[in-house]
Formats: sequence, structure tokens, C-alpha cells
Amino acid sequence: MLSLFQTKITNAQDWANLKAFEQANKSLGTPETGENRVVFMGNSITIGWSAKVPEFFNDKPYINRGISGQTTPQMLLRFRQDVIDLHPKVVLILAGTNDIAGNTGPMSLEQIMDNISSMAELARANGIEPILCSVLPAERYHWKPGKKPDEKIPLLNTMIRQYAHKKGLIYLDYFGAMANDKMGLDKNLAEDGVHPTRKGYQIMGPLAEAAILQALERRP
Repeated sequence: MLSLFQTKITNAQDWANLKAFEQANKSLGTPETGENRVVFMGNSITIGWSAKVPEFFNDKPYINRGISGQTTPQMLLRFRQDVIDLHPKVVLILAGTNDIAGNTGPMSLEQIMDNISSMAELARANGIEPILCSVLPAERYHWKPGKKPDEKIPLLNTMIRQYAHKKGLIYLDYFGAMANDKMGLDKNLAEDGVHPTRKGYQIMGPLAEAAILQALERRP
């Protein structure tokens, strides 16, 4: 059993958790001719989608690359391995809520936006159409009280939307379809107020697929 000190060293050596999908990426191979491969980049909200609504991903060229708890600097660090090197046509970037929670330390909204922008720029530079997703609503974080996500998430989403419009990118507005009057998620959409239920993902699914279709139509 690892000591606390050894665990901290191990985590520091793979801070972005590059090992998580290393073997899966190797076994995936390059897309087949005509395959409209799509990568979902994100955190626990993204990876939880495969667990709660697996049929959304079944028999589709959708690849889930969410890692629980991750922040935008961690995603940016693994973006080449877990997105670019998989040669998708489209990537959905859903990130920022864990940054606001401070999972890897203090982050300003501007710093979060910088990392999201960098992922979008990397995608476009490699012929991948990025879809920038709004951060999902959250009235509070049960694991990090006092972070005021009900105030900060709408501000970050405004920044993401403005950047997307400025750069001619697709903005996928989950927030507008799911937020209640307290800028959070109702219990039927997220029992803990953060992670979607099956019903929550069923709202997100058609929105994501419409955005993917739009992104594919933009490509040559």
C-alpha cells in the first residue's frame, strides 16, 4: 500500500493522468475511410455519460475521454494524446467547473478561458472542428463549499460564448436548457446538483448530436 507521500509523488509524476487512456488510444487505431470520429473531452460529467446512458455511445464513432475531477490545465496537457492523435473530425470540449471548484488550485475565469481557447486553437490547427460547450449549472459544490458556482459559471459561459462567436466556432448551450431559477440543476437532472442523472444526459444528447451534425457540415 502506498504511503501518502508516495501517492503524492505518483500523482505529481502523472498530474494530467496521461496513463488513463494510453492503452485505449493505442488499440483504437486510425479512423476508417468515411468515419466521422468524434471525441468528447471533459471531466466526470463527460465520463459519467458513458456509464449512465451507454446507448448514446454504442455503435457510434464517439470516443469518451472524460476524466473525473479534471481541470482545464490537465485537459490541455493531455489534449494532443487524447484528442489530436486520435484524428477525429470533431471534438466537444466541456470543461471549467472543476477549475471554479479549485480542484487543482486557484484559477481565475480568464485563466480557465485561456485554457479552453488553447484547446480550441490546437483542434483547429490540426483540422478538427471544436465545439465549445457551456459549463453545466451548479448552485453549489458539495465537496467545495463557498465557491459560488451559481455566480461564476454564468460569467464563464458568457466568456465561452463570446469567444466562440468571435472565432466562428459552435457554442453548445447545455446551461440554457438545464438551469433552474437558482442557476443550478433540479434533483431530477442531477441528484447531487452537479453530475447529471440519466434524464439530464437525455437532455444533453440531442443538443450534442445537433451540434456534431452542424460541425460535420462545416468541414470540407
